[in-house]
Amino acid sequence: MLELTKLSKAKQNKKTESLLEEFSLTAIRKTEVICFQGERRRTEIARALATDPKFLLLDEPFAGVDPVAVEDIQKIVAHLKKKNIGILITDHNVQETLAITDRTYLMFEGKILKAGKPEDLANDEMVRKVSG
Repeated sequence: MLELTKLSKAKQNKKTESLLEEFSLTAIRKTEVICFQGERRRTEIARALATDPKFLLLDEPFAGVDPVAVEDIQKIVAHLKKKNIGILITDHNVQETLAITDRTYLMFEGKILKAGKPEDLANDEMVRKVSG
């Protein structure tokens, strides 16, 4: 991704090192294949941040990851929010997503069923019924 920026090679390398450290990826720096889904998700997020976006779309970040990785991703999202990076999450894992969002839109059959603060949706009977 950094090759697409106007940064010098030295600045690209510095940015890469910074992102590897920020997301605890230095140990897998030279690994060709990432086996663990949590590491894969952290790598995807770090790659997306290489161009310093103002917003980030996380599509199904909790899909196929273990509970430790879910918590890790939630911490990353909290960290990104503190850096004023807007985050849009689409995910079928309602509870994990509600735990980290400021505003939530629950969609059902292609339409917005409910919208509001996560704590309000978490206590809504219809939301619990639809989200299982």
